[in-house]
Amino acid sequence: MRAIDPVGLVKAFLDSLDDIPEGSPTGDLAGREAGETAIYLEHSGGFRVVRDRMDRADIEYSVYHLDRGDCVDLATLCREHLLNTLPGLVIDGIEVLDVEDVSTPSYLPDQTSREHVYGGEVTLFYCEF
Repeated sequence: MRAIDPVGLVKAFLDSLDDIPEGSPTGDLAGREAGETAIYLEHSGGFRVVRDRMDRADIEYSVYHLDRGDCVDLATLCREHLLNTLPGLVIDGIEVLDVEDVSTPSYLPDQTSREHVYGGEVTLFYCEF
């Protein structure tokens, strides 16, 4: 079994969607300028569910935007796509079996830039296809 990067998996999925701003999904905020819309993805935990079969990954998503309304709208859109569109897809040879909510988007303004940030968390269940 090869190593799977769940952040890369979610990034590839969000990058493929027409209603997600181009270039906004990222697993790294290095080089990002304040004011640029971003969907920052972090792997916050998880574990092997079934030996050599299925993994679980917890993914936090944080949406940065200058407009608070647009920020919450984009965070909610990400959540809906993760919960309703991603399950059942095969991306780069990885099948996403299910996605569950851990927490819905909540307001977490950036303490340094004072940009609006809405963040939530989902759990992915996946296996190599």
